[in-house]
This record gives sequence, structure tokens and C-alpha cells, in this order.
Amino acid sequence: MTGSSATLIRGRHVLTAADPAVVVDGAVRVVGDRIEEVGSFDELSARYPDDQVFGGPNDLVTPGFINTHGHFSEALITGIAKDRTLWEWVAALIGPVAPHLDDEIAYVGTLLGGIQMLQSGVTLANDMFVCDPRPDGPTTPGVVRALDEIGMRGIVSFGAGDIRGAKIEDIMAEHEALASAAEASRLSKFRVGIAALGAQSDELYAESLRYAEGQGVHIHLQEIREEVTQVRLRHGVTPIEHCARTGLFESPTIAAHCVWIDRQDRRILADYRVGVAHNPVSNMILASGVAPVPELLEEGVAVGIGVDGAASNDRQDMIEAMKVASLLQRVHRLQATSLSGRDVFEMATIGGAKALGVDEQLGSLESGKLADIVSFDGDSLALANVHDPFGSVAFVAGSSEVNRVWIGGEIVLDGHDPVRVDPLEVAQRSRTLSKSLLEKAGVG
Repeated sequence: MTGSSATLIRGRHVLTAADPAVVVDGAVRVVGDRIEEVGSFDELSARYPDDQVFGGPNDLVTPGFINTHGHFSEALITGIAKDRTLWEWVAALIGPVAPHLDDEIAYVGTLLGGIQMLQSGVTLANDMFVCDPRPDGPTTPGVVRALDEIGMRGIVSFGAGDIRGAKIEDIMAEHEALASAAEASRLSKFRVGIAALGAQSDELYAESLRYAEGQGVHIHLQEIREEVTQVRLRHGVTPIEHCARTGLFESPTIAAHCVWIDRQDRRILADYRVGVAHNPVSNMILASGVAPVPELLEEGVAVGIGVDGAASNDRQDMIEAMKVASLLQRVHRLQATSLSGRDVFEMATIGGAKALGVDEQLGSLESGKLADIVSFDGDSLALANVHDPFGSVAFVAGSSEVNRVWIGGEIVLDGHDPVRVDPLEVAQRSRTLSKSLLEKAGVG
């Protein structure tokens, strides 16, 4: 959709992530790349009879989902090293692979992972590409190129670390290359990536602090107990306390995981308005633990949901992550009210937008916001009977029920198929690259 063309996106239940939370027999009117109005379908269609109508009387309509943490660098290495905890997994898989990731792998891997996210309703992915700087040119701009081709929004970062011997000047050059690519993109924005405090020397961390001013930060924080112990021994405080004391949180920050945190850590996150990306599936696969999501929400911390990378959470499915986020808290606490369907729906929409600081433009269906919208097929068997629309999105629907996705008012997924790229071609191209990558890395 371009220019001043107008569209009505219709649904039996329009879930706004705003007030009112649900519009029954409603529609979203989109003009250009913005939402103009949300209201009754009968009233809007009577006032705008020439608008093109998408959706039917049984559909569910939601804001686009926001994936607050992931790694397109892992797109080609699914299903490997599944019996290892985090540091073992990094040593067995991520470390050997990182030196061999190049621009082509970044591009194809982002197409592969991005299409899967799009098919589960993701319209914005906050990514950290973890690789080693290469002498033959930067790697990470391939992520931006692929996101632009799919038509998906991205907040992109390079997961910088020098513990494997990378030179600081090469790391900063990779940051610069990705920042330039994002600046030239209509859909992507840049943040400074810090793989983890333990992955950076004091010298690189000082450079990261300097470079992050005014740009924002994406960092892993307190994912496992060993990380907290490591930083305490090195600096005398938790990683979160260290980030606060050194001024990192003066820049807008999204922190992934935050599993092993105490009350003081939670208060610091709230005081500095640090967003948290909760990654329930990867935390379970890597046996990292259970993040205290209800306590973070009670403290006023903005918490979003992350799908995480395809090597730790092999299925890049936001709807699955929403369901698991709720179930994990319930079984951990033996309390069915720990995290409701509506809670995780809000975390996947406006909560994720707030965690990333983009809630003025994204995360809810409100007049003036960018038209990032998802339509679920209400004629599917799974959604034949919708009694609680939030529960239907969080617990009943799967990615197969995602019928259409609009980003900036443009249809980028139609009939569950991406509009701009051929998924079969992407899958075939990825197989050759994946085989070569694993051979070079020496990973069986």
C-alpha cells in the first residue's frame, strides 16, 4: 500500500494493546503507513465505502509482535549441542562457528530466520549478530539487507567481544559498518551490542561505553549463575550493578535474560528504565533457570518476549514463546495465575515496544501509530470457537493461523506466505551454506 490508499482490516476481535483493549466486530483503518482509526467495522465501512477490506467476521486482529532478543547469526545451526548448558554450548558450537560467519551467511540466515518470525506475526526483531570480525570485509550489514528485502523492521547490533582475540579496532569497524547500513535503511535502527561483560576486556568495554552514548545498548545480563559469580569476582558487584556504576545504563538499554537477579538488581533495572527481554524457551533448553518475570513487572520494569537465536531456541516462533512464557511461570510457581494470556500478549506487543523504547510508534493499534498489524484466520479449526481472545492468541493459535501481516501498511505476509521472497529458494540456498559452515567450524 502506498500513497493515500486506505484499507480496513476487519476482525471479530481487534486486540489493541491499548484502551479499549478489545473492539468486538471491529476494524483498523490504515492510510498510507499509519493507523488512522480503530472502531466498529459497520461504522467505518459505512463512512468509508471505497476502502479495500481485508479479513473476515471471525478473524482476530492484533498489533505486530515484537521479538525483543535474537541472533540471526545462529540461523543455520539449528538442532546441535542440545545437551549442553550455556557455557558448554558456547564452547562447543558458537565459538567454533563465529570465525566463519560472513556477509552471505548473515544475509541468507536472516532471510531464513526472518521469514519464520514473520510467519508467527513478528514485525520487529531486535537482533544481536555474534561473529568474529573478518579481514575480507564486514559481516553484519547482510542482516540489514535481508530485513529490507523481507520488509521487516529491525533493531540491529553486533555482539562484540574480544575474549577470542579480536582486535578492538576491528570490532569498532564492524560496529561502524552495521551502523551505516542501518542508517541507510528505512526499516532498521542500530544499537551497540555487548555480547556479555565477561566477553569484553576492560579496554573494549570502555570503548563500548563511549560508542553507546546516544545510540542505545543491547546486552546479555545475568543469564546464568556462573556469569554473576565471574563478574562478582572480577568487579565485586553483580553485572547489573557494574553496568549502573560505570554509566552503561545512561544509554537506553535492552538486557536479555536477567534470570539470576535479586531484589537490588530489579530495583536498578527499574530505576534506570532498562528493558528486559525474557527468553523462556532458550532458558529452558540451556537449563539456565526461570526469570522472575512477575517480580520484574511488579517493580515497573518493561518486559518483552524474545525468541532468541536458532541455535538455542531452534524454532523461531513468537507464538510458541508467548505460550511457554506463561506455562513456565505457572509450573515453576505452582500457581495458575502467575502469568496470564493477556499478560504475555501485552509483553509480546506494547511491553516489548516499551522495553525497546519504540512505544510511541509501535506496539499497539492506536491512531497515529505505524500500521504494523497481524490478522489471524478466524475460519481455521483452532480458532473456530473464541471465548477469550487473549487466551486464544496465547494458548490456542499457532503460527499456522497467522494469515496476513502488514508492516508500515504494506502486506508482507499473505495467506501465510511471504510476499517479497521465495521461502523454498531461501531454504535451498541455506542448506549449502549450512553444510559448508559446519565443515569449516569442525562441528559434527
